[in-house]
Amino acid sequence: MSNYLAIATVTATLQRILQAAVQIDVPGARVTTVRPDASGSGTPEVGVNVYLYQATPNPAWRNADLRTRRPKGDLIKQAQAGLDLYYIMTFYGNEVELEPQRLLGSAVRTIVDQPILTAEMIRETINNPTFSFLTDSSLAEQVERVTIVPTPMTTEDLSKIWSVFFQCPYVLSFACQGSTVLIEGQRTSSRSLPIRSIDYYTTPNQPAIEQVTTEAGVNQPIVANNTLIIRGKQLRGELTQVRIGDAKLTPQKLSESEIRLDLATLSTEEYGSLRPGVQSLQVLHPIPKRKSYEPDRAVGSNVVAFVLCPTITSDVEVLQAMDNGDELYSAELRLEIDLTVGREQRVLLFLNERSLLIPAAYIFTAKPRNTNTNLIVFAISDVKPGEYLVRVQVDGAESLLRVDTERESSTYEQYIGPKVVIP
Repeated sequence: MSNYLAIATVTATLQRILQAAVQIDVPGARVTTVRPDASGSGTPEVGVNVYLYQATPNPAWRNADLRTRRPKGDLIKQAQAGLDLYYIMTFYGNEVELEPQRLLGSAVRTIVDQPILTAEMIRETINNPTFSFLTDSSLAEQVERVTIVPTPMTTEDLSKIWSVFFQCPYVLSFACQGSTVLIEGQRTSSRSLPIRSIDYYTTPNQPAIEQVTTEAGVNQPIVANNTLIIRGKQLRGELTQVRIGDAKLTPQKLSESEIRLDLATLSTEEYGSLRPGVQSLQVLHPIPKRKSYEPDRAVGSNVVAFVLCPTITSDVEVLQAMDNGDELYSAELRLEIDLTVGREQRVLLFLNERSLLIPAAYIFTAKPRNTNTNLIVFAISDVKPGEYLVRVQVDGAESLLRVDTERESSTYEQYIGPKVVIP
């Protein structure tokens, strides 16, 4: 690979080898590398001007430089860019004596005789006092050698190139291409240790989930004291786990086609890892480690989503109730639910008045929480006094209301709780 001086080194080397040839064929001829504008810009009266007018990515090396970074941006290997350089040569001299055409022939012969810029040619250029600014160039160490080849160019192509040189009359021109210059990035990269040994493993068949329900039946709300019934194929493995969100749980009963997971009998640690809301469920078959340094691996099923509803487990406390006037109250309501709520989860409170005459309804947002907790506090305002049914919604999962199932009761088949009285 080469450093940032590679492009200038190619131009200087091309200038040097042309200078050595044309001054013999046409005495007094010079080779310059300036922009071929109007006279007085530095182009020679008799000689050749070599101008780099374009550099483009080399198609072959562009694909070779893919995936130089990991997804987080860390370098996997040293970055590089392969470039093709496009030059236009212009020839100046006495038209009567055909000096421009003689110079063109000399330049073409030189390129044909020396199409490859060898390491020796490049070092001679770098060591030339005229090019002292290229001392640090590393083009000579590039594995792939730069080749100079003539480039076909139609009259239309020449017209387009010369149109960018403002008020500059056309002179005899010839195009050539230098391929390929490989420029390497400066940022250091890291490389992993080589693989010391290769082991082969066989993995069990992938499990497949077809349905997730509870003993209450299909399309019934799922709460934290239910037994999940997971139906599918190839569910039983040498080791079997059920992952719900970030929690990995061990099922109590399992077979090839069904897994039963009683959420109420989970350990304290497992239960504490459950979160209310929309959850992802997956069956895992962990692969036993053969060596201690191996990473944890598992064969996983398809992922199925379900909603885990919270349940209000305590009476709703009314704190700091205050009359705002017009028989409207502000207060803080505090309640506890059975599942731990993450501090970033969105929690809403729904209040519905137990009244037959235009019942009031309110929605309030929970106060911010610094930690994961199952104790939620709401600030309510401008609520008229009365008895209200209370529901909590966590990330779209709504707690259930209790229904009176006593046939002799006056409120049979009606919602009776949880409830709160304000003030």
